[in-house]
Amino acid sequence: MRRDRRTKILATLGPASENPEMIAKLFEAGADVFRLNMSHLPREKLKERVEMIRAVEARFKRPIAILADLQGPKLRVGAFEGDSAMLVQGQSFTLDADKTPGTKNRVHLPHPEILSSLEPGHTVLIDDGKLRLRVKSVKQGSATTTVEVAGKISNRKGVSLPDTTIPVAAMTDKDRSDLEAALDAGVDWIALSFVQRPEDVAEVKKVARGRALVMSKLEKPQAITRLDEIMEISDAVMVARGDLGVEMPLEKVPGIQKRIVRTARKLGKPVVVATQMLESMITSPVPTRAEVSDVATAVYDGADAVMLSAESASGQYPVDAVATMSRIAEEVEQDQNYWSIMRTLNAEPEATGSDAIAAASHQIADTLNIKTVAAWTFSGSTAFRIARERPNSTVVALTPSVNTARRLALVWGVHSIRTKDASDIDDMAFRACKFAVREGYSAIGERIIIVAGMPFGTPGATNMVRIAFVNQEHAAQA
Repeated sequence: MRRDRRTKILATLGPASENPEMIAKLFEAGADVFRLNMSHLPREKLKERVEMIRAVEARFKRPIAILADLQGPKLRVGAFEGDSAMLVQGQSFTLDADKTPGTKNRVHLPHPEILSSLEPGHTVLIDDGKLRLRVKSVKQGSATTTVEVAGKISNRKGVSLPDTTIPVAAMTDKDRSDLEAALDAGVDWIALSFVQRPEDVAEVKKVARGRALVMSKLEKPQAITRLDEIMEISDAVMVARGDLGVEMPLEKVPGIQKRIVRTARKLGKPVVVATQMLESMITSPVPTRAEVSDVATAVYDGADAVMLSAESASGQYPVDAVATMSRIAEEVEQDQNYWSIMRTLNAEPEATGSDAIAAASHQIADTLNIKTVAAWTFSGSTAFRIARERPNSTVVALTPSVNTARRLALVWGVHSIRTKDASDIDDMAFRACKFAVREGYSAIGERIIIVAGMPFGTPGATNMVRIAFVNQEHAAQA
């Protein structure tokens, strides 16, 4: 099951795709990572979903990554008399701590941390930005606002606060329970919603203790202002354009997306572009031209992965959506402009031995037109660093750790294989050539590059690069 593209695809599971047969079809169509959305998946069913995916993994003998996406804090207004009210532009409207049903003049806001954090001039968005309020004054237990964008407001609609940093952690009690359940079930990645500060990420990493890697979803303006700090502590990031487009002017989102992708590439952290990528395929068998261009732009930027949400979770054409996204990525990567863009966007290697070796392997591959770089890695860091260089070669990651093999399924250009560690240099070279032939990335008479660390089995000790020839013996053993 080799892929003919470097960019990876995340597919969200849901009512349209949560049975073993459909999961297998999605994998065959091109899904590399499956997302379990804890906003909709009861934690009691989490282990069952993970086991389904692992059964597909065993069937196809390919590592598959599983991402558990935590819900995060959901901020909502209270209930109304008659279930709704109509707000008029320019009127005053109060958000308060009074639990009685709301009227056209006020409503309960069951989040005291918001009322204590709002300041005059702050924007309050209701129902994904359909209504916009501007805070006029604040006193103990209430905030008086002016309605700037009017309309109907109804029970339990969501609240977004683009100007307000809320003194609340990104994890709720539900998230903590879901996190423990996800770690116990053996997921590979944890996605943290509504990150505002690096401390939010640190809290999850402290609980995870390396059992899963942590991906920060960047969907708050507060996260963008502290982007470098958050990305430094995160294992990966997601450009969550849905909420980002609610809390920030829509026209700013494309530029922010490019900034995040480029920063992630510079740091060697995987980056996922998500939300509304093939939205029309929820109900249509073909996407719009604009959606195709949107996916292609993320691939041209060098994103590690692109993600499907409702398209694969609840849409009418989940397999078609995955297959379409795969074809778009393949076509972009065959464009002659793609590789010139990759070279232009490459960052200078950091001053470490691992980065120097990764950069050298990339240069050797380009100079000698070598199609395969075999990376022996225990923690996955060697493969991460080589992928950062975006080489015009497939990175075959050889690792004794099944967890590492699965995590690398998210990373650009990496084809991971679980195998026992090399016993010596000759064994390392022989088996690297054998796997390159077996997986269809190299042929007899071709050269491959081997990157490894000495002594074997020492994480983070990447210090060797070697060129090896593939011969008849390797092919016979493949």
